[in-house]
This record gives sequence, structure tokens and C-alpha cells, in this order.
Amino acid sequence: MAERVRRLASQRVVVIFGTSNCCMCHVVKTLFTEMGVSWTVHELVKDPRGKDVERALAGMVGRSPPVPAVFIGGALVGPTDKVMALHLGGQLVPLLRQAGALWL
Repeated sequence: MAERVRRLASQRVVVIFGTSNCCMCHVVKTLFTEMGVSWTVHELVKDPRGKDVERALAGMVGRSPPVPAVFIGGALVGPTDKVMALHLGGQLVPLLRQAGALWL
């Protein structure tokens, strides 16, 4: 299942695994939108194997629930706290630029 997660995470530059009722997923999506980043979301509740994907993500992220789980350039960045730490530390924009998700 981890291979499926990696494959899904590599389909776009910024991929967010989440659920529609997750407030932290909304926070991450809003941050990327306001930065002008194009992102895609993989809704676990709409995936027939969503529970399996969620378990694989929990192992990768190191916590449960694992959402939102953010991937940039196919690499796991982590949940909201990791994304925000990168943003506040000035490291998120360079990471997004390097991955091709941000051009400014």
C-alpha cells in the first residue's frame, strides 16, 4: 500500500491526502491557494481503499490520524505542523519553487 501512496503522491507536484471534514486539511489547502500554488487532494473517504491508504500514511507520517499528509515533488513533507514550520522558517517557498509548484 505504501507503493500506491507514493504513486498517487507523484501524480502532481503538490498532493494533499485528506478528508473533506478535516479542518487542518482546509488550513493547508488555504495556505497553498493563497500562495498561488496549484495542488490536488486525494480524498480518503472517496477511495475504496481509503482505510488502507490511511494506515499506510499513518506509518509514513508517524501518527494517526495522518491527515493532512502533504507531498511536494513526490516527497513526504508531513502533516500541518511540518508544513507550517517550513512556512514560518522560510523554507516552504524555496521547496515549492524547487519542485516547480511556485514560479515567483
